Amino acid sequence: MAESGLSARRSAVYLLDQVLGEGRLMAECLSAGSLDRLAPEDRARAQRLALQTLRGLERADRLLQKHLRKNPPLMVRNALRLGTVELCQGEAAHGVVNAMVQIVGAHKRHGQLKGMVNAVLRKIAADGPEAWTRLRVPRLPKWLRGSLVSAWGAKAVAAMETAHFAGAPLDITGKPGADLTALGGEVVPTGSLRLATPGQVTALPGYAAGDWWIQDAAAALPASLLAVQPGERVLDLCAAPGGKTLQLAAAGAEVVAVDSSEQRLKRLHENLTRTGLKADVRVGDALKQSGRYDALLLDAPCSATGTIRRHPDLPHAKDGSEFAALIGLQAEMLAHAWTLLRPGGRMVFCTCSLLPDEGEVQVEEALAAHDDMQADRAALLRPGIDPNWITDEGGLRLRPDYWSSRGGMDGFYMAVLRKVGSAQSPRIDKKLS
Repeated sequence: MAESGLSARRSAVYLLDQVLGEGRLMAECLSAGSLDRLAPEDRARAQRLALQTLRGLERADRLLQKHLRKNPPLMVRNALRLGTVELCQGEAAHGVVNAMVQIVGAHKRHGQLKGMVNAVLRKIAADGPEAWTRLRVPRLPKWLRGSLVSAWGAKAVAAMETAHFAGAPLDITGKPGADLTALGGEVVPTGSLRLATPGQVTALPGYAAGDWWIQDAAAALPASLLAVQPGERVLDLCAAPGGKTLQLAAAGAEVVAVDSSEQRLKRLHENLTRTGLKADVRVGDALKQSGRYDALLLDAPCSATGTIRRHPDLPHAKDGSEFAALIGLQAEMLAHAWTLLRPGGRMVFCTCSLLPDEGEVQVEEALAAHDDMQADRAALLRPGIDPNWITDEGGLRLRPDYWSSRGGMDGFYMAVLRKVGSAQSPRIDKKLS
């Protein structure tokens, strides 16, 4: 096989080692330059292979356990997992088996196991594809699945897992007036353009011209609901990687985009340059911001459990131990952001989480704490939004199993909060956990 294909597979095994062995998210690996030495097409292939393997990890392990007396070292096991997923999804056995044998054989400590890899993968090639289809849809880890079943019920969680296993198409947000017809695809009900098989993103029509940017359809809704007007002064807190900033700037707002990560803001700077849009981008702590704004968008740090269909590494790299601290931080950020909003202004609070404690509960408690805060239900009544998605406290709950026939969407919670009357102190002095 071509060296480029071998390099992509070797890099995919490395990404699996980092996620499953070191507890690192793939985004962390990529931002640290793990794939920078690869050509763009090989970078895309390595990521795709790693993501496919993580989605099918439970099935791969079930097939492999029949052929392994004991678990081999993690790197070898990950090569077997990758090979199993490729074989069961229709890749040619000769290329897959030879590649995994070469990758393991070149390893300084585990090279002697290449014969075992060859034997096991040849058995998988013979009986794996048929057995693969009979296995259940891979389930979320117990530490997360239990919480989600408590919140949404077993049937809904099973539907979410089906959406996770299917993966995610590519959603695009276009600049106002941009002609995206050359991209093909489907316009989903909320207006995003969806591509089922996009290929290399940077080679797509209109990318270099800055006509559009990548943004899941659910992630595009918070900025749309804020409905900014030209000339309004708008604060985008926790702005990176910047899709919402681009939306706000494209609408003509004067945007101040703040994020604590200089590294993550590099992508926003790149996209602003590519699209020709403008924003005042600042590295800073959301809790230390000051000023008065007409509108504010707070995409608070969260568990990101709503993005698993695009980031299947998350439930394997995390264990939920940091969620309590995140929930406390969200409440603190929401309370501080409210002080930055002028009377009559509005704020969208959102999280890409499936956990009610990071969405519905946060807004319910904020509404109880502030006399001058109201949830604007009318702002949620937009094309493509099912009224059944509107929650009791006046927010919007999105889930991966919604639009299942179209490829799903990210799990998200968002609420439009309006500042009414004169500003007052919170009624409740809450202690943050």
